[in-house]
Formats: sequence, C-alpha cells, structure tokens
Amino acid sequence: MAALDTVTPAVTCSVQASFMTGLPPRDHGIVANGWLFRDQMEIFLWRQSNRLVGGEKIWEAGKKRDPAFTCANMFWWYNMASSHDFGATPRPIYKADGRKLPDCYTVPGQLRDQLTERFGAFPLFQFWGPGTSIVSTRWIADASKFVMAEANPTLTLAYLPHLDYDLQRFGPDETHPKVRQSLTEIDTVVGDLVDAARASGRSVIILSEYGITPVNRPIHINRALRDAGLLSVREEDGGELLDPISSKAFAVADHQIAHIYLSDVGLQAKVKDLLKGLDGVERVYDATDKSLIQLDHRRSGELVAIADSRSWFTYYYWNDNDRAPDFARTVEIHRKPGYDPVELFVDPGISSPKLAIGKRLFMRKLGFRTLMDVIPLDASLVRGSHGRLTDKTGDGPLVISSEPLGRTKLAATDVKPLLLDLIFRS
Repeated sequence: MAALDTVTPAVTCSVQASFMTGLPPRDHGIVANGWLFRDQMEIFLWRQSNRLVGGEKIWEAGKKRDPAFTCANMFWWYNMASSHDFGATPRPIYKADGRKLPDCYTVPGQLRDQLTERFGAFPLFQFWGPGTSIVSTRWIADASKFVMAEANPTLTLAYLPHLDYDLQRFGPDETHPKVRQSLTEIDTVVGDLVDAARASGRSVIILSEYGITPVNRPIHINRALRDAGLLSVREEDGGELLDPISSKAFAVADHQIAHIYLSDVGLQAKVKDLLKGLDGVERVYDATDKSLIQLDHRRSGELVAIADSRSWFTYYYWNDNDRAPDFARTVEIHRKPGYDPVELFVDPGISSPKLAIGKRLFMRKLGFRTLMDVIPLDASLVRGSHGRLTDKTGDGPLVISSEPLGRTKLAATDVKPLLLDLIFRS
C-alpha cells in the first residue's frame, strides 16, 4: 500500500483523466467535473466524450508497445468516443415525454445487450441520487467480471463509486452505522472482483481518487457574487436561471473548488478581494499563480477558489427558495450549473418519502409529466466533501497493489506508467 498524491481538483473526472494520461489538469484539460464551455457560453458537467481529454491514453500507449494490447474501460469517466476496445458507462434513455429510463452505452454495441440480458438494465437510480445503493456498484463489478472472462482484455479499468454516497451524507466516520454498512458492502464486492481477477492470473491495483473529509459549512459563492451585482439571472416561468452571458462574474462550484469566470479581466482584483472575504474560502488563485496548482488552462476560470477543510461550495445562486428553478429540487446533473451533493438526500420536510416518490412514479406511468421534486434545498445536510488536497496524508487517497510498489507514495500522474510497467514487466 502507498499514499496517493492526487491532483487539484481532487474530483472524479480530473483525477481519472490524470490516471488515464499521466498528465496534470493543465495538460489534459479536465479542470473539474464541469466548466464553462466558452464557445457556447454554457456550463456543462459530466460530459462523456473522451475527445475532451488531452494527451495519450494508457490504452494507446499499451498498443504502441504491443499491437495486441486491449483495454476494457468499465465506467471510468470520458468513456464515449474513445479508442479503448471494450467499455460501458451510464447513458439514460431520455424520452420525449420527459421520462428518464435506466440504460448504459457500451463498446462494442452488442455488449449492452449481453450485460442487460445477464444482469438486468443498468441500475441508474441506484448509481446517483437519494436511492443510491450497493446495487449499482455490484452491477459494475459483475459486468467487469463478465468482460474479463469473455474478452480477456490486457487491462481492465473498473470504477466502483459506492463509498462516495454515505461518506458525503454522513461524513467519513467509520463508527456511523450507515458508513460501517457501506464499508462492509464495498469490501464484499471488491473482494469478489479481486478474487475473480486473481483466479485468472491478473495483477490487481486498487486506487482511490481522493479523500473525503468532514464538512459543516457550505459556501454560497454565487449568492455572494449576485449580492455584489456581478451575477445575473434570467427569469423563466417563475424560476430564476443563472445567465452566464450577461453575468460579470459567476462560479462553477465543484465540491471544494470553484472556477470563477469573469466577463472582463479588469474585474479580477475586485472579485478576488470579495471571495477572499467569504467565510470558508481558504485561497483564491488568479492568472499569476494558477500554475502552482497546475490549473493554468484555458478551460479554468479567471479565478480559482479553494475551500478550507471544513467547507464546500454550493452552486446556489437564488436568494429566495421560491424563486429556485424547477430542476433544483430534482436529480438533474446536466442542468444544474454546478455539482449538487444535496441530490443524495430526500427532503426531510416530506413526511412519507416512499409514498411521495411512489405517487410521482405512478403519475409518470399514467403518462403525466411529473417532476421528481423530492430533493431538499438545504446544503447543511452534507457532511463530507473533497476537492482540495487533504491536510493529513492519512485522510487522503491511496494505492493498494498485489505486486510490490517499491515506494510509499505515488503521484496520480504515476499511475499510467505504473500500470504499463506492471503489464509489460510480467
């Protein structure tokens, strides 16, 4: 086992891109889980195209060494429009009547049918949202075992997200009964997958992308920018939408990091001073020092804010919950202009959650367009977060290997060469 010196931001898409390419965010361009696409002036999170990731991918490097090299990418992010040989990733079916149906996208296309026939449809609603459970992680592990057995790839990458859920809901407290249950569940699933890999003669590397630490203070960064007259909204049907086009400054919040985009670089000093004065903001980087955290990339905001260890950034930009957009109370990862961990909760103000959800599902089955508006607007519910580098190494991510590592600490950018050396050394 070795400690992992991860990248900033310590979030899924950025770290997995560094594992994949051996490069920091300044070079592969994945500066967060989402950012402002400047040519469209729209904020997009959780894109899927691998063409967004700069640099040589690990499977491309492997094929250069041996044309027979193959790679299965099982739910690592940026899984589509990719050059790997086998892959699967969440891809809901979006119906014209507003319904969202569980499904996945695979390479090759027939793999989707094989996995669905064997394991059922990918359990999307257990993958993210208040209904998250071990079911989705077990499905990914079973699918990974199937691909290893049927296709025998040289390298199999499997993303098992289960620990994210309760550690964000309840904090990284192993004495909490829900956290203990999650640890037991993931240990069982990982153990089964490791046994299957080892039985077929494979070496095993277990990685974590980041360490989740306790938080108790949300930072409403966009509300502060709005109160200062810098962020603009557009009213639609009684709700407010953040308007990147007319805003002078706004933030794309992502756990404990926020990219702040400015319409005029002349505002940099003013906005930086404003953000530095917010409770919970540890540091604000600008064009002169973003290179220190390797985020000097065109996709980054003109400013990058990092929260302190007990704080995290919300995307909330409205000042009156009655003016929140309709998607704020739903699981809607592609419409929200920032990451929203509150999607892991059901509104505690709903007296009978199962009845409320069941009623909405029934209405949808009858053909009515019904919002699954059961998500609260209370950021204080969140108890764990990540994104900044942890103050203590022991709170951070790690690497566990079935083969000797020869060192006690690895960088996230070391993972690609480590895996290739293990493969071609054997």
